[in-house]
Amino acid sequence: MKLFNINGTPLSLALYTDVTNSKELLDSMQAGTLEPEVAFLNASLIPDIFPVLAAAHKTLVAKSRDYLTTRTLHSELVYNYSGSKHITESLKRCGISDSTTYILATRFDATPDEIKAVEKLINGKEIDLEELEGRANQSQIQKHYKISASELGVSSLADAITCRIAARDAL
Repeated sequence: MKLFNINGTPLSLALYTDVTNSKELLDSMQAGTLEPEVAFLNASLIPDIFPVLAAAHKTLVAKSRDYLTTRTLHSELVYNYSGSKHITESLKRCGISDSTTYILATRFDATPDEIKAVEKLINGKEIDLEELEGRANQSQIQKHYKISASELGVSSLADAITCRIAARDAL
């Protein structure tokens, strides 16, 4: 897991491939029995780590204002990453499904024991975060975020997603 600091709050991220137990992870997450609580994102929709950090910052701002849209801090991160105002659609699109094999796991304020517990939860191979760009499904990302070819002519995929994350509440 790699650690990032967002305004004094640590955020741990780990990228997994060849995950075989996404159905069990999804079931325990939906039942509220996932321990420790973790956000699982569909990593094929993530071209770079920066939009995830922007969504994490937005999540922490909402928490500081007692204004979470979803039930938990970690589901709020998935919701904020989606760029959509529809909670269920956001969690389905950007979260994991029964068949997801490529997952980004994120945890706020993780202790060393919680990091080990997260690693034990996921049956897959941890890979370096640098692999995000090469493994991103660009056509799926462009469709989901409605990013045109002309926009990509002047911006990157990660920048386009970050703009949508930041501007969602203003639209």
